[in-house]
Amino acid sequence: MALYGGLLLAVLLPAFISLGLWQWNKAERKTAIQAELDLRSHDAAIAMPISGIDVESLRHHRVRLRGSYDAAHQVLIDNRLYQEQAGYHVITPLRLSGSGTLVLVNRGWLAAPADHQQLPPAAVPVGEIELTGIVVVPPQRFFNLAPQASSGWEPVWQNLDLARFHELLAAPVPALVVQLDPDAPGGYVRDWPRPDERAERHRSYALQWFGFALASLGIWIYFLVRRP
Repeated sequence: MALYGGLLLAVLLPAFISLGLWQWNKAERKTAIQAELDLRSHDAAIAMPISGIDVESLRHHRVRLRGSYDAAHQVLIDNRLYQEQAGYHVITPLRLSGSGTLVLVNRGWLAAPADHQQLPPAAVPVGEIELTGIVVVPPQRFFNLAPQASSGWEPVWQNLDLARFHELLAAPVPALVVQLDPDAPGGYVRDWPRPDERAERHRSYALQWFGFALASLGIWIYFLVRRP
């Protein structure tokens, strides 16, 4: 019996510790991202270069852009919740003045109509404008609930797929998104979620896994000691 218990412990203990470390590291990464965002986003806005854009050097910085929106290629990112209400994130490409480069701008959250088959009106400002916002790099690992169209343009996407933008638009599209500043015109709800908003939950999960590991070790030692 002790042998079987030892073998089971040899499987469970590393698994529990590994899961605990995974959750703890997720919390640390989110906390580090928030710290970087807090540090960089309060600096003065820097001008977005019109070519040779270095995404990493702009990450979490406030930038200033001038150009005109490409209304024909605006997309609504589906299944975005705000205060427990379903809606969309409005992503509109901005063609930088003096360049063919398109920069994706997240103009905020827009509530979905009661009839989800209908799309909410998302008017696009016309003419050349100047705006400011925070540069973020969206994740490129996601799960689509349904197959995406391989050609043509769709007004609603399940996820912000930068590779898809590259394929469908005949223009350079940097791998970043500018989250429009709350006081910038032409946007919707811009109460952007904090990267670290679930960090404490991940730490709580980590402590639970570490607790399972400790409990497993304690149970094995208990039965080992009381064995006749």
